[in-house]
Amino acid sequence: MTTPTLAQALAQAHTLGLARIDAQLLLLHTVGRAGGDRAWLLAHDTDALVPAQHAQFLALCQRRAAGEPVAYLTGHKEFYGLPLQVDARVLDPRPDTETLVDWALEAIAALSAPRVVDLGTGSGAIALALQSQRPTAQVLAVDASRDALAVAQANAQRLGLPVRCATSNWLADVGGVFDAIVSNPPYIPAQDPHLAALTHEPLQALASGADGLDDIRTIVAQAPAHLAPGGWLLLEHGHDQAKAVRGLLQAAGFIAVCSRQDLAGIERCSGGQRA
Repeated sequence: MTTPTLAQALAQAHTLGLARIDAQLLLLHTVGRAGGDRAWLLAHDTDALVPAQHAQFLALCQRRAAGEPVAYLTGHKEFYGLPLQVDARVLDPRPDTETLVDWALEAIAALSAPRVVDLGTGSGAIALALQSQRPTAQVLAVDASRDALAVAQANAQRLGLPVRCATSNWLADVGGVFDAIVSNPPYIPAQDPHLAALTHEPLQALASGADGLDDIRTIVAQAPAHLAPGGWLLLEHGHDQAKAVRGLLQAAGFIAVCSRQDLAGIERCSGGQRA
C-alpha cells in the first residue's frame, strides 16, 4: 500500500477540519522536525510518509479535531521566544499573554534587580519570559497546583533560568514585597458556553465564579501588602472585563490605573500602581 506524500497528508488533515497551521505543526512533529520548520515542508512536499508516521499523524489530527490543543499533542509551545514543554497539567500559553510580559518589562525597566512574582504560573511562561529578558531580576513563580509547578520547574531547569517556584493560593503563603506582581488568572465565568471547547485544559486555570472575577478580586485585595511603594499589579483578563477590573483596582487604592490592548486591539490587561 502506498502512503501519502507530505502534501497529501496535509490535504487529509484539511478534510478533517484542521487549520493549516495546526496540520503543519502536527506533521512536523510526526517527522521529527522543529515547529518553526514549515519551509522544510514546502521543499519536501513530495516526500512520502512511512506507514507508521501516517498512522501517527492521522491519530494526532483526530485528537486535534476533537479539541485537544496542538501544544498538548506535540508537548511544546513557544512563548516569548522560549521553547516551553507543556501538557494537560497546565494551560496552553496564548500569544496574547505576551502583552502582559511586555508591560511588566516596562514597569521594571528602571530597576537594577527588580523583584517580581508571577501568580498562577502554570507552565512558567510569564515568569520564564521575564527572567530571560531581565537576568538580574529575582523572579518567583507561584501556583496552587503542585502538578503545574512541576511543569514550571522542569522548564526553568531545561532553559537554565533561575526562577524560584513556590506553592500558594495566590499570595496567601507568599512572604516579602515585590516591585511587580503579574498574573494571568482564571477569568472565564463558570457558566460561559465557551468552556465547552476547552475541556482538555485544566478547569481551575480557566473559570472563576459567576462573573469570572473571583480570583482577580482576591489578588487585588492581597496585592497592596506585597507591593513596594510604586510597585505595579498587572492582570490579564477577558475581552469584556477591562472596565470592571479597572474599577476593582481603583477601589483598592491603586493609582495610574489603565489597560493595555492585545495584538487584536482588545483591552487584554489592566494594571495599577501602589501609591
